[in-house]
Amino acid sequence: MVRVPIERMYHMYVVHSNVRKRSAIEQISELLDRPVSETSNTSMRIPTALRDAAALAVNELGVALSTTSFMVTALRTRLEAAVMQAALDAHYDAHPESRPNLGDLAVAAAELDGHPLASKPGLLRLAAAEIVERRPAASADDVLLWAEARSVSLE
Repeated sequence: MVRVPIERMYHMYVVHSNVRKRSAIEQISELLDRPVSETSNTSMRIPTALRDAAALAVNELGVALSTTSFMVTALRTRLEAAVMQAALDAHYDAHPESRPNLGDLAVAAAELDGHPLASKPGLLRLAAAEIVERRPAASADDVLLWAEARSVSLE
């Protein structure tokens, strides 16, 4: 019997898993790109409260033409987000140096939110470095709050 080192087994698992994920990403993308001319009759069991909430949103808020179109749009949107996240995760697995750090995320969040500290990326990156010492799981919003508190205390 040949014994395969655990490191080799892990590597084989990761490679196989990544190939399967890549294939799934491609297949889902191809399916989502197909024209919507064909439909399928399906029976999905969904929570009654969710069905009722969707019906109210359609009928009273006008979010879609029908409950079916509302649910189809929501499902498509979620599938597209899942594919994008899986592709991004695969990219970061292959190129870990390209993953943004907490300071980068804080700068991006500030820019997206139009936060006054968006014009001070150095301050945000410093705040990110400081906050992870106390809160290793800090978010970009935590960094913004910390940087804002620090800048107010300096005034």
